[in-house]
Amino acid sequence: MEKTLKEIALFVEGKLVGIDQEMGGKEVKIKGLSGIEEAGPGDLTFLANPKYKNFLDKTKASAVIVGEDIGIDQEIEKSRIPVIRCKNPRFAFCKVMELFFPPQKIYPEKIDKTSVLGKDVKIGKGIYIGPFVVVEDNVEIKDDVVIMAGSFIGKNSTLKENSIIYPNVTIREDVTVGKNVVIHSGTVVGADGFGYAFESGVYHKIPQVGKVQIDDFVEIGANVCIDRATLGTTKIGKGTKIDNLVQIGHNVKIGENTIIVAQVGISGSTRIGNNVIIAGQAGFVGHIEIGDRVVVGAQSGISKDIPSDTVVFGYPAREARKAKKIEACISNLPKWVKRVSELEKKIKEIEKKH
Repeated sequence: MEKTLKEIALFVEGKLVGIDQEMGGKEVKIKGLSGIEEAGPGDLTFLANPKYKNFLDKTKASAVIVGEDIGIDQEIEKSRIPVIRCKNPRFAFCKVMELFFPPQKIYPEKIDKTSVLGKDVKIGKGIYIGPFVVVEDNVEIKDDVVIMAGSFIGKNSTLKENSIIYPNVTIREDVTVGKNVVIHSGTVVGADGFGYAFESGVYHKIPQVGKVQIDDFVEIGANVCIDRATLGTTKIGKGTKIDNLVQIGHNVKIGENTIIVAQVGISGSTRIGNNVIIAGQAGFVGHIEIGDRVVVGAQSGISKDIPSDTVVFGYPAREARKAKKIEACISNLPKWVKRVSELEKKIKEIEKKH
């Protein structure tokens, strides 16, 4: 595919600026898309973070989509290449990717002969079920669902329209997967929660008889574990995105449009609000509540409730400004230890004299 830069600027509702937009009377033609460091002639790329605006002078791309916060217009106009200014350059580039690579239905309507379907399974239209898939009794699979090779769907579960289940996913019994959900390989949804009662020197397993509900437009990465509720429902809210290697405990409730980055661990019965951002390797104790629009820094340890619109990080997690001050003090500890040691020596010398 080939598009002129003017066509792309119009498509993303951006402003085309920079030197010689017509490049000597000849319109700039975009033939491909690439990252800013890898791009070459004919490629369009994007720059979302003002911190990296020096790449504008280094890239070999034919044009760059940038944000409105990338320097001042005079700086942009001095660039070697034309740019398209947009409010959200990352989203604009996403739209262009869809323009150049329109979504296609890759998998035909088919149920592979090696798959195993239980009793009373309800199958919609446009379904693809790949090799060696196992679907247990009383499962409902609605229209245009794709289930790839080696996946398992437990009894009494429902997969709603347009969802994609990648190879080797395990969806246990009594799980509801919403519309347009994507679940990547190796993920287990509905495993038993980690619950035991200690009596007479022995850990006795607490039955895990609850459910899991995954709402529409959720994406779940590879090797994620989402435990079923002990009683009731573990819930993942609409539009939430979960990275690889995340553990979500029993009875956890996660709100809408929340981002959870790799290796996060969330203990049972924790409630997380809407539009929360949780960075990698953060850990949460159980039975706490995280408000809306909270940002949790990487490797933070969350041991108590966090109110809405708060930024925290550290172990234990503290409000960001306070945490930064503490980190600054800790960094200076060697200097202060040396200083205290010198003062102690001086005090001893003074005491000897008097």
